[in-house]
Formats: sequence, structure tokens, C-alpha cells
Amino acid sequence: MENIITSKDNPTVKLYQKLSSSKKERLQYGLFVLEGQRIVEDALKEKSDITQLILTQKAYERFGEELLQADLRNTRTIVISNELGNRIASTDSTQGVFAMCSIPSARSISSIIKDNGKYLVLFGLQDPGNVGMMIRTADALGISGVIMSGSCDLYSPKVIRSTMGSVFRIKIAIENDADKLFEELSGITTSAAVIDKDAVPVTECKFEGAQAVFIGNEGNGLPADIAQRCTRKIIIPMHGNINSLNAAMAAGILMWELSK
Repeated sequence: MENIITSKDNPTVKLYQKLSSSKKERLQYGLFVLEGQRIVEDALKEKSDITQLILTQKAYERFGEELLQADLRNTRTIVISNELGNRIASTDSTQGVFAMCSIPSARSISSIIKDNGKYLVLFGLQDPGNVGMMIRTADALGISGVIMSGSCDLYSPKVIRSTMGSVFRIKIAIENDADKLFEELSGITTSAAVIDKDAVPVTECKFEGAQAVFIGNEGNGLPADIAQRCTRKIIIPMHGNINSLNAAMAAGILMWELSK
């Protein structure tokens, strides 16, 4: 086994903690963090640029042989004490597998658009767990890409963890300027998911050709001016006294309809 690091002042350990807790640091270093055996394996499988692999003693004994078989030519590997692993973990029962990964070059919307593509636009979403789940569902349902606008940080540990590795497989573009967003989506049918009496029930909509469905903020939904700029407004028909769904659940239903 390699030398075991026990000091909380180790530069790699300190950098990991900075990246884990601060968007500013992630942008400054161009790095984000991963935690968990499965997501680190997914990143390695998808040839993501992992710069540092950090394993606790326990994880080195349990997963080391498997993880170290990957192409780690450009990756520095260190082993830390189990106590230090618990200290830097974001989860209560950590597996002791951590990594730092380069943030990939930003994708433009035009670079992910293809003929007859189906897209999910996350407009003003702020819950990292919801955003991660939507990206994961989009991957599962074969959606062509996800576009984020005015939403939470894609590279926050909670978003990354909630995607369960889908962040490495699905095309994601970020465009925070609403004018540019609609400019890039011209020629594509855009549907605003709203709770509005004049919206068309999604069950009656046709999703032929290139399509983009807009989902708005968890509490406030889509701003009225953004919904107005879309080609049409759509609604999920609901029974009883329920008039809204969790944003990730609504997105899942709409993506199912989109991908049928």
C-alpha cells in the first residue's frame, strides 16, 4: 500500500474540500469532485479527465485492484486514512472513493442540436437533487440533450451525485442569456410546462421533429414572459385536488411523452 496520508493539512485533501464546498473554487481551478465507487468508475469508463484519485485505506483494500486497472496515466493516486475519508465525505456512509475531475469545455446549444432531437430546458431550477435526477432521467429515456439556463451549478457535488454518472453520458449545454437561448432554439418547437387553463394537455400534443420542453423553478414555475416566448404551453392533466407535481417528477412525465 502507498504511504497513507493522515494530515488534514495535506494540499490535495485541502483542495478537495475547497472544491467540494465552493463554486468559486471549482471555477478557479477548473475542477469538480466525485464521491463514490460507481460514479468514479463511470467517469473512468467515459474517459473523463480525472486528475486525482483519493482512496481511504479501507477503499484501497476493497476497490483498489479494480479501480487501478483503469488508464490512470494522467491521474495521481493517493491513499488517506479512514478518519480523513470521513472528514472530507459529503455522505454519511462514505465508500472512501473520491476524485477530482477537470470541468469539460462548455458546450454551446448549437453544438448539441441535431435533426429531430428532443431536449429538456431547465430554466431557473435551484434544487441540486432535482436537477441531477432530471439529467439522469433524460439519459435513461434517450433524450438528445439537456440545456440549463439560470439554474444551480451543474458541478456541485449534490447535482453530480444525483445524476448517478449520467452527467458523463448526456450532452449538456449552459446558456444563461434568455435572448441567446431562444435564438439558438429558433426552428425548434418549444413547449412551456405550465399550470395554466389555456395550456394544451400533454397527452394531446404531438412531439414530431426537433422539440424542446421548458421546465421552470420548483416553487415559482416558468416566468410568464419565458412561457410566452415558447411555441406553446403544455400541462400535465391531473385528477382530484392536486394541481402541481414535484419538478423532477413532472419533467420525467414530459420526457416520457417526448421520447415516445
